Amino acid sequence: MRTIKTLSAVFATVILMATIGCASTRSQESTGQYIDDSVITTRVKTAILGEPGLKVSEINVETFKGVVQLSGFVNSREDITSAVKVASAVSGVKSVKNDMQLK
Repeated sequence: MRTIKTLSAVFATVILMATIGCASTRSQESTGQYIDDSVITTRVKTAILGEPGLKVSEINVETFKGVVQLSGFVNSREDITSAVKVASAVSGVKSVKNDMQLK
């Protein structure tokens, strides 16, 4: 009987540690958030690729907890405005941080 209680306590401790290890913090994402952000990044890149005049190879897209960061060098202010508008329209995007610069 004592062995069962000990094994139950060890099992509960392992489950608790695994759950805490997968939790998010201010500077780290949980596994689910990482997957969600990967999907958002892919959707934004696809939307930029479908936009005439924008080159997805010039624009870097990173997502952290739903906030999309656009960076890179583009040809005109219109490209910057267009990229921000396209990224903002993607579902799941909370906000867009624009770090793009003109060539």
